[in-house]
Amino acid sequence: MPFIKEILRHRSLSIVGLEKNTGKTVCLNYILGRLNQEGVECAVTSIGVDGEQTDAVYGSAKPEITLYERMLFITSEKHYRQRQLVSEITAVDPRRTSLGRLVTARVVCGGKVLLSGAASTGMLRTQIEGFIRQGVPLSIVDGALSRLSLASPTVTDAMVLATGAAVSPNLSQLISKTRFVCRLIALDEVEPTLQQQLSPIEQGLWAVDSEGEVHDLQLKSVFLLGSNNNDIFRFGTTLFASGAVSDHLLKYLASQKNISDICLIVRDFTKLFITPEVYSNYIRRGGRLQVLQRSNLVAVCLNPTSPQGYHLHSEDACAALSDALQLPVYDVRKVKGS
Repeated sequence: MPFIKEILRHRSLSIVGLEKNTGKTVCLNYILGRLNQEGVECAVTSIGVDGEQTDAVYGSAKPEITLYERMLFITSEKHYRQRQLVSEITAVDPRRTSLGRLVTARVVCGGKVLLSGAASTGMLRTQIEGFIRQGVPLSIVDGALSRLSLASPTVTDAMVLATGAAVSPNLSQLISKTRFVCRLIALDEVEPTLQQQLSPIEQGLWAVDSEGEVHDLQLKSVFLLGSNNNDIFRFGTTLFASGAVSDHLLKYLASQKNISDICLIVRDFTKLFITPEVYSNYIRRGGRLQVLQRSNLVAVCLNPTSPQGYHLHSEDACAALSDALQLPVYDVRKVKGS
């Protein structure tokens, strides 16, 4: 059973895709089927709408989500009424979403369901914490579109990454794009003491001196870099960006004479909105990039078919991608019977 044992080492799991139609729902159904065979109780929700029969963009058929007896799930009132299974409600969140209140229910007799869950990662964290308090061994979050924010270690303990022909029908480009994201996922973590100091900081650019002391650089936005005389290196060359990081900051740092001494720390890889070219230049010139928390990548799954009709040879693509990533890559449709 590929990667299922690894999943069971964690309390929460996110399934995210590099693009829409990379096979997240197929991965989810594979995992749910295997967990059912193992007799593992789990809870399932989504940050968007997932499990619909028809793709809203391409109009093509999509796999529905199948849940099994005793599994818990969260969905909106609207989609709870449309379920094709028997379940009992265990809780109703009084907060409203655009599709009504969120209903938590337990499956009595398995079937299909449409999931529409929390509108924010903060709400997701609360839901997962609630399941943990109830003693549910595993919570699974299925992502909408290509929202990598779900894979933040502040939301879920582990992640499955879905990629495929929808990212690019060209195998070389697919490998390049997937490898870049996996490089960011695998960024080194800072040491625990520094992690504890920086984690509570919610905004701004900060510096860490040689004694490990943290200093607020009083910079409202990283986009102001270069437009003022503020020396951001006056306390040292280790910097912490508490929010999102774009190419602008990396380009600025890469242009500095002391680039080989600079280390930029970000909260986690989901805060990086950077291009491969800018990242490569920053690293090549000697800059370092670290994270407060590293995400646990459990598996990479491949969907060899795109909604436009492009098709990659599954075995060849999995082998080439696995070799490039130095990780196992699965087309779960090929291993369902194993």
